[in-house]
Amino acid sequence: MKKCVIRLSLFAIVIALAAGTVNAQTTTRKKKKRTTTAKKTTNKNNANTAAVTPAQDTTKKVVEMEADIKLDTPLKSLRNDAVIERNLIKDRTPLNYQYIREDDAVYRQRVWREIDVHEKMNLPFAYGAIEDNGSQRFINILLNGIRSGEITAFDPIDDRFTTPYTFKQIATSLVGKPHTIQVPNLVQDPDGSKGIMKDTTISELFNPESIERYWIKEEWVFDKQTSRMYARILGIAPLKTITNSDGTFRDVAPVFWVYYPDLRAMLAKYEAYNGKNYGARMSWEELFESRMFASRIIKSTIDNPGDKYIKEYVKDPILALLEGDNIKEKIFNYEQDLWSY
Repeated sequence: MKKCVIRLSLFAIVIALAAGTVNAQTTTRKKKKRTTTAKKTTNKNNANTAAVTPAQDTTKKVVEMEADIKLDTPLKSLRNDAVIERNLIKDRTPLNYQYIREDDAVYRQRVWREIDVHEKMNLPFAYGAIEDNGSQRFINILLNGIRSGEITAFDPIDDRFTTPYTFKQIATSLVGKPHTIQVPNLVQDPDGSKGIMKDTTISELFNPESIERYWIKEEWVFDKQTSRMYARILGIAPLKTITNSDGTFRDVAPVFWVYYPDLRAMLAKYEAYNGKNYGARMSWEELFESRMFASRIIKSTIDNPGDKYIKEYVKDPILALLEGDNIKEKIFNYEQDLWSY
C-alpha cells in the first residue's frame, strides 16, 4: 500500500512539472510576438519619417563682405641695386633706453604733438619710393607691420593702448566695407533695351596721400641721477581727415595708435628720406630719437586739469599755436632753472 502511494505522488509531481514547462513556453512565445509587433511599428514610423521631406531654406544667403586694404607685395631685386653692398641696414637694432628709477624722476610732463607732412622738415613722411622692403611711405610701413603681426595696433577710443585693433577694423575705418550696386548687364543686354541688370561689388582703394598728419604722444622726464631731461615717445597715431558735405575741412581723427617702444625694432630696418644726401640716410628710429621732425603742441598736462586739447579752450588758431610754444618754454625753463651760474 505504501508503494502505491509513493508512485502516485511521484506521478503527480511529474505532471505538475510538465504543466509548468508548457506555461513557460507559451509565455515566451507571447513575449516574442509582442516584441515583433513593436519592431514592426517602429519600422513603420521610420518609413513615415523618411517619406516626409524636411523643408529647405531657399532664401538667398547674404554674405557680409569685409573691408581690406590692398598693399603691394615687395619684390626683391635680383641684382645689387646700388653701387655698394648695403648690409648695415639689415643688422640695425635700436639701443636700449637709459633706465630711469621712479625715485629719480623728479619732474614729468606729457605732451601731445601734431606732425603735418606738408612741412618741409617732414617730407620723409611723404616719401613714396619702393625698395626691397616695400613702400617707404610711413603709413605703409605701419600698415605692413600691423598686417604681418610684427606690431600691434590699438583702438583710437583712447591713447592708453587698452584695446587691440585688428587690420580689418583699420581697413573699415580707412576705406569702408565693399558695397553692391546695380549696373547694366551688357553681356545679356548689349543695347540696354531689356533693362537687364547685374550686381557689381565696389571696393574703395586706399590712398596713402590721404594721411597728411600724425599725432605723437610723448613724456618729458628729468632724471636727477644723470641731471638730464629725457624726451620719450610713447605712441604714434596716423590721422584721417573728416570733411563736411561740401568737401571743406572739418576735423581730424586718429585711425589707430601704435606703441612706439614696440615699433622701434621695425623702424630701425627702414631708412628715412634725405633730399640732401641719398647715401647719408638715417633710419626712422634714429629720426624720431633725434627729433628730426617739425610739430606743434596740441595738448599737455601743464595747467590742464580738464585734460582738454588746446583748441578746446583757445579758439583762435594763431593763439593756439602760441599756447603750444608757451608750453614748450615752460618745460625748457624748468630744466634751466635748476642750474645756477
